[in-house]
Amino acid sequence: MSNYNTAEHNRLKTSKENNPWKNWGPFLTDRQWGTVREDYSEDGSAWEHTTHDMARSYTYRWGEEGIAGISDNKSLLCFSVALWNGKDPILKERLFGMTGNQGNHGEDVKELYYYLDSTPTHSYMKMLYKYPQAEFPYQKLIDGNQRSRHEPEYELIDTGVFDEDKYFDVFIEYAKGDMEDILIKVSVINRGPEEAEITVLPTMWFRNIWTWGYDFAKPKMSAQKDGSILVEHDFIGKRNFYSDQSDRLLFCENESNNKRLYNKANKYSYCKDGINDYVVDDNTSAVNMLQREGTKASSMYKMKVKPGETKVVRTRLTDKTLAKPFEDFDKIFADRLREADEFYNEVQDGVKEDELRLIQRQGYAGMMWSKQFFYFNVKQWLDGDPVRKDTISEKRKKGRNSHWEHLNNSNVISMPDKWEYPWYAAWDLAFHCIPLAQIDPDFAKRQLTILLREYYMHPNGQIPAYEWNFGDVNPPVHAWATWRVYELDKERNGGVGDTAFLERILHKLTMNFTWWVNQKDKNGKNIFEGGFLGLDNIGVFDRSQPLPIGGRTEQSDGTSWMAMYSLNMLRISTELALVNPVYQDLSSKYFEHFLYIAGAMNNIGDTGVGLWDEDDQFYYDIIHLPNGKSQHLKVKSIVGIIPLFAVEVLNKPSVDKLPDFKRRLEWILANRPDLASEVSRWTDDGDHNTKLLSLLRGHRMTMVLKRMLNETEFLSDFGIRALSKEHEAKPYEFNYQGKVFSVAYKPGESDSAMFGGNSNWRGPIWFPINYMIVESLMKFHSYYGDEFLIEYPTDSGKMLTLKDIAGELSDRLINIFRLDKNGKRPVNGEVDKFNKDPHFKNLISFYEFFHGDNGRGCGASHQTGWTGLVATLIHEFKRD
Repeated sequence: MSNYNTAEHNRLKTSKENNPWKNWGPFLTDRQWGTVREDYSEDGSAWEHTTHDMARSYTYRWGEEGIAGISDNKSLLCFSVALWNGKDPILKERLFGMTGNQGNHGEDVKELYYYLDSTPTHSYMKMLYKYPQAEFPYQKLIDGNQRSRHEPEYELIDTGVFDEDKYFDVFIEYAKGDMEDILIKVSVINRGPEEAEITVLPTMWFRNIWTWGYDFAKPKMSAQKDGSILVEHDFIGKRNFYSDQSDRLLFCENESNNKRLYNKANKYSYCKDGINDYVVDDNTSAVNMLQREGTKASSMYKMKVKPGETKVVRTRLTDKTLAKPFEDFDKIFADRLREADEFYNEVQDGVKEDELRLIQRQGYAGMMWSKQFFYFNVKQWLDGDPVRKDTISEKRKKGRNSHWEHLNNSNVISMPDKWEYPWYAAWDLAFHCIPLAQIDPDFAKRQLTILLREYYMHPNGQIPAYEWNFGDVNPPVHAWATWRVYELDKERNGGVGDTAFLERILHKLTMNFTWWVNQKDKNGKNIFEGGFLGLDNIGVFDRSQPLPIGGRTEQSDGTSWMAMYSLNMLRISTELALVNPVYQDLSSKYFEHFLYIAGAMNNIGDTGVGLWDEDDQFYYDIIHLPNGKSQHLKVKSIVGIIPLFAVEVLNKPSVDKLPDFKRRLEWILANRPDLASEVSRWTDDGDHNTKLLSLLRGHRMTMVLKRMLNETEFLSDFGIRALSKEHEAKPYEFNYQGKVFSVAYKPGESDSAMFGGNSNWRGPIWFPINYMIVESLMKFHSYYGDEFLIEYPTDSGKMLTLKDIAGELSDRLINIFRLDKNGKRPVNGEVDKFNKDPHFKNLISFYEFFHGDNGRGCGASHQTGWTGLVATLIHEFKRD
């Protein structure tokens, strides 16, 4: 059992709110170009308004980007590493990839980089960027991705640029001397057979806040006689930047190059791309060689590296004035790395297998590196800043997100993937908080709280979805995540729960719950449509749009999510009621909501029709056709498994301590037997004196599990598929008035353009859903106990407890990243370089989703966010 008493744990205890050790961190995004925030176009074409080609010359309004970048927690002062191999047409200052309209499966980064380590306070961080020595194949990648959606994506490794090992491994590490003292080390290793040249440019710049017509003073960076750079900013004070034996210092301004972008006159002599033009084009007039000052600066290191040789660049950004800034450099790095090891040794206490420790630590590293300062004032964005108000049309003011003018975000938030999805997504964030809570519960709690603040949540109670459409609808998992984080934190604190956190969240979620009831239960019958619900292309139709044939659907998953939401709120309110009895009223309210939803799922609007299909023994959506008829949409997907998630186990002695709630509960069960019959086994005491609330009674749960655990349907070697494999040979077809709509099993990337085509719920394995399946099985087991056995896999004759099945599923999920008997990691697919090369095989990418048959990584390649749940599975199932 951990004592939580390492140096890093003590840094975390410095302050729960606004911890000064977290003032600096990896808060730069990996991509600011192509985002909604930077889109000032008339038609909302964000990908085309700011492009990768424009990015080096274009001054951003709402954020900054860089490779291995860090900043203060408002990204006022930014730092990242730029590189040049002597052959590229531009500096490698930012990551390259396909836009949503270029890629055959939507947007996708085309680089190789890996997050290797980070403590929660970022006292130590490490990442790796692999930089080709040949010219980076920008155009080849663009051309190679002009292929059909039925073909795989064309990746950087496919271009052959790494075939002869002619590349540099560039390790970027950070260590904090203290809260405001940041040491930076760049280690360049030549993996190729020949000597090669590289220019390394540690680069600082200010986020531009002074150009837009507001009264902000312009900050300054200036060269000093001792070779350092003095940084002066009204908001963050003075800093010194020291470079160890650099060739020279370069200065320009973080101002747009209007001449290059728009063929208009420049206001400034030295624009944002000045350092690029100096290094690549030898244009000495592009940088300020005379005054040696500006708002962007680099120290330049041009070096030749022999085969296998390592060259090291050392810099330091600090609030101190140091006569010998590198005297204690190596010692501080050694101390912070040792402390990081001590921290994770405690976190991983009981995890004995080196493979699992490697996977888990890189998973946590990805979670830490995926923090980003997210800045977006929607009203300012819609109206335009003073300098561009005249260019903003009335059409644009009424366009995207115009109903979210209250939204004003300015926080460090956990991102799904800082290149592919450099914006928060509400339901992704809820899942992020589970692994985050295991290493930094205060940060996890703050993340859940932020989205419910008045400058995020809509006045009507809706939680913002994501920047492309804040009004879209995600599954209501916030309450579930809140309870899980509360439990993890309570366990960590020796059984003492943070009820103030729980209470704060409950009040705001009550508003959100009401929004769901008012907005998504169209006919007041406790059956919920939901719309998008995060499962992009899982259905027959685009569920975020009106049906193309008219009519409407009743969604099994939408209704199941709301049943789960009711139970989550019931669980939270009963916990608070143990401290403050007034919350018993809310417990009663959510219990009744759950009962009504459970009843409605089996008898929609008293029609005798339910979401459960007796013939197939499975849950389906129902479509109500324009001709007045209704029928099940018999797609065998996780939509029919999600009812498993609506389960809660209450401790009977705790219920006995809540007399008002217990009395109301017993009255309802006695006076509404029609509803009481829908609640699974409330009258029967379970294992360890427990009570069960669930949408699924014993038979239905067994039948759903029978299908889910069938290897010819949902059960893959690597987890539970999103769609039954049965639909590979037998696609589901819906015929209406001569129109045929079909759903087929597609285990890898999507062949549909629905939602941009960059994700696929028609067959692959997704960690968030699989994690919830595992957790639900554990809840059922806590009630049914060891006597209740299920066949696993179906038709195998092998009977296991639900707890053991949860463990088996966890093993399959973990095995995606684990070396198999052939020494390969399934996540890498059949790429020999990734599987066999010693400089690749222990580098792990945490993809967005995984091939339903072979476990290959698909979609966003750095979505450690919810795929970071693998670290939680290791914590829960792989400790001695």
